[in-house]
Amino acid sequence: MEERILKEVYESLASGHKAALVTITDIKGSTPRKKGSLMAVWEDGTIEGSVGGGNIEYAVIEKAIECIKEETDREFEFQLNDEGDLHMQCGGKAILYVKIFKPRSKLLIIGAGHIGVELFKLAKLLDFYTVIFDDREEFANEKRFACADEIIVGDIGEKVSSYPINKNTYIIIVTRGHKCDADALKVTAESEAAYIGMIGSKKKTEFVMNNLISEGIGKEALKKVYAPIGINISSEEPNEIALGIMSEILLVKNSGSLQHLKDIKKVDF
Repeated sequence: MEERILKEVYESLASGHKAALVTITDIKGSTPRKKGSLMAVWEDGTIEGSVGGGNIEYAVIEKAIECIKEETDREFEFQLNDEGDLHMQCGGKAILYVKIFKPRSKLLIIGAGHIGVELFKLAKLLDFYTVIFDDREEFANEKRFACADEIIVGDIGEKVSSYPINKNTYIIIVTRGHKCDADALKVTAESEAAYIGMIGSKKKTEFVMNNLISEGIGKEALKKVYAPIGINISSEEPNEIALGIMSEILLVKNSGSLQHLKDIKKVDF
């Protein structure tokens, strides 16, 4: 049972979904389940395993879902008698700990050129799950992208359109030309991705956007795209361009602000 519970949690993380693991950490007196019992809970109320059934399990599922939404680990204590909120007859007490597991943020780097390589280096340092796309095997390979989580070679539009994208996905479009950029943006612009950025000049961006609008892509979706991409902190060197792009992603991911910390947290001396 425990192996199955942990396997389900692992598979949820691999597919980009959060999960809660509930453990009975202590008991006093009579309780329906023993210390160490496990139950996995998902945001839709699905469960695997059990911490007692009945009122206690219903209450724990509700608490676990709250923890998933808040992305917070918490400990709960339940009295299993008439005096407690659960109105159970066991007579004991149970303490449970809810541990939230969140998948790594997934970064799709669409384009395996010089900037793609520099983006990959930074993404690994920042612990993103990295996926490399390109239509050239001589660029998108394990030698250039050692330890990439996935490397996908083939037609850009086709490969990206078939890849699962959710709210924990960040997308960078840095292909070798505006045609491939447009193909990638066309199949991602209306997705749930937390961030979509496309490299290029203002003129190129306008050209690509207007063409996509003429092909039926919603204008409101395109307005959310970060293009031209990145924060204005870099030179024209690929590593500095990559840093400007990753800085923009962290700004979005962490709900940051473009302020110096010394201006936010003033020091008196």
